[in-house]
Amino acid sequence: MLVKYTDKELDLCARTMRSEALSEGDLGMLMVGNVIVNRVISNCLEFKNIRTITDAIYQKNQFSGTKNSLFYKAANDKERELAERVLKGEYYHPATNALYFYYPGNSSCKSSWYGQKFSGRYKNHCFYEPEEGVCKELH
Repeated sequence: MLVKYTDKELDLCARTMRSEALSEGDLGMLMVGNVIVNRVISNCLEFKNIRTITDAIYQKNQFSGTKNSLFYKAANDKERELAERVLKGEYYHPATNALYFYYPGNSSCKSSWYGQKFSGRYKNHCFYEPEEGVCKELH
């Protein structure tokens, strides 16, 4: 297990992954899960006081999916299985070390986002990670 979590947090993670990336398919949802987990384990930058899945998801102004109707429906078995995979340590590039992602619409991904370097794009999401050495727990 990469991070400790309760059954309630497993469901919370799954619902957030779905609400942020359902249109990206399983892999896109797994990458969103990677960002959630990275924020819990990173202990750096604006995530120093984030220690749980609940802290990460409800951190102010972070996951816009928490305002989406998809977030409020219980996670299904498949979504919970995807969340469990990332909570236990599965990683997918370009979200491997990412702390941020966003949807740029029809535009290209920016070279940096909140001071993080661009690590790659998957379908409609751009992912960003800190420079090596900034967040030792991620590199």
